[in-house]
Amino acid sequence: MLSGKQKRYLRSMAHHVDPIFQVGKGGVNEHLIRHIQEALEVRELIKITVLNNSGEDRDEVGTELAEKSGAELVQVIGKMVVLYKESRDKKKIELPR
Repeated sequence: MLSGKQKRYLRSMAHHVDPIFQVGKGGVNEHLIRHIQEALEVRELIKITVLNNSGEDRDEVGTELAEKSGAELVQVIGKMVVLYKESRDKKKIELPR
């Protein structure tokens, strides 16, 4: 569980990150989850865009992505979802305490 200070730090880092995945009308599926898990292992912090044609609530999509990928939901703002998961092998981000 991330503290408020850690979430603020990650939000500031995510500001400069480009989204690498999109959730469209197909919604959240196992294929997308697997790719998100792989990206989180390499990058630790990723942004995902929820398209307007997805038809799902963005907050619910963010929560579902975080649960199924084993990541922490940092932020859902507008159509963007920010996820963080500490890498086992390639740790890059040092969180404040």
